[in-house]
Amino acid sequence: KNAMRIIKKVYNKDVDLYSIPMDDSKTYKMLSRGETTGVFQLESAGMKRYIKELKPTVFEDIIAMVALYRPGPMENIPDFIARKHGKKKIHYDHPLLENALKNTYGIIVYQEQVMQVSKDMAGFTGGEADTLRKAMGKKIVSLMKEMRVKFIDGSVKNGVDKKIAEKVYNDFETFAQYAFNKSHSACYALISYWTAYLKAYFPAAFMASVLNHNKSDI
Repeated sequence: KNAMRIIKKVYNKDVDLYSIPMDDSKTYKMLSRGETTGVFQLESAGMKRYIKELKPTVFEDIIAMVALYRPGPMENIPDFIARKHGKKKIHYDHPLLENALKNTYGIIVYQEQVMQVSKDMAGFTGGEADTLRKAMGKKIVSLMKEMRVKFIDGSVKNGVDKKIAEKVYNDFETFAQYAFNKSHSACYALISYWTAYLKAYFPAAFMASVLNHNKSDI
């Protein structure tokens, strides 16, 4: 808001953040150069290094980076980057995983993907998929075990090999230790994109605002 107030005063331009294009090449090019000081969620030294390697081209890339840049899932970032750039083959343990995982290059990043896989692969209802999400999110071991039986049985009924169904569920259990909610990540990523857009087009006004907000931090 402060940046937009300065932009209005200095350049006499009104920026409506809700109508800016989400595929703006100037913004993505700036992010790809790692020029993210002041950009929400993307300004740490580690994140700058990864964003330069990733060279994001779509909003989904930013959502994924916000979710992945935490202890645990962080180890998937090099794999995510390699798959995006075709240096590593995108592999699915079963074709029924593609629908849920194609936007993240075959890597499980969000709780919502686990829910989608359980519906696509094991025929879970929306309610059952949500129970699985809760079991994972709150790390309820007894419920995870109960859902495991349902998932494997449902997958086998759906023509999936039992070993593959077991491997997929084992991956879920590993992922459960740091499962992240996509809608939460998307909200953060939207603010990241807005701040990046303002910095790309109005760098002086944006950085003046950043400095005003950090007056007490030398």
